[in-house]
Amino acid sequence: MGYLNNSVVTVDAILTTRGRQLLAQNDGSFVITQFALADDEIDYTLYNPTHPSGSAYYGQAIEGMPLLEAFPNETQIMKYKLTTLPRGTAKMPILDVGYTNIVIKQGASLAITPQTLNYLGGNQSETSGYTATISDIRLFNTFDGVGINTADATALNTSNVTLGTNVSKTVVGTTINLTATTINTLFGSNGTSLSATLVIEGRDSGARIQVPVSVTKVS
Repeated sequence: MGYLNNSVVTVDAILTTRGRQLLAQNDGSFVITQFALADDEIDYTLYNPTHPSGSAYYGQAIEGMPLLEAFPNETQIMKYKLTTLPRGTAKMPILDVGYTNIVIKQGASLAITPQTLNYLGGNQSETSGYTATISDIRLFNTFDGVGINTADATALNTSNVTLGTNVSKTVVGTTINLTATTINTLFGSNGTSLSATLVIEGRDSGARIQVPVSVTKVS
């Protein structure tokens, strides 16, 4: 990882780990249909409306901040996407999934139905659903999304992932279904739990939540 020269306009485009996986499958599932913008590197507290040189310099510190090169870990980049909300919006949308952390036993199932709070005047499920990414698919026999039947959602939800390979998996839906692995060898000889991270993002609001997940071994 390095820094981009912010004195010139640079477009640094790479595929994420998930994008590389879809491209390698060579089955038509790698299709770019949308793009998003984010401001992860920006610290807005540096905006200085009392700068002695006047209003042209209020954002000088922000404009001089270094920008990171693009990197492929989709769980660590573009966390704070830009979004358009109605004029006069006083609160940013946030996601509620009912858990601050998830602990699930081997073979057990769980259905997660996210809600977006402070969105379009209330708390509701988003029309376009939610994107959910699990950082390590080995921990789950089932990880799928239901409720959204668009072409891009179907492509994600039906993509094949080789179990036993330490890769992430992304699905789309209004409800996310998980069933924990029943494979004991993943825990090693003395392990009692396995950990992963679940990232859920509203496809309309851009709101995002990250939840730690633990799968506990059943003796």
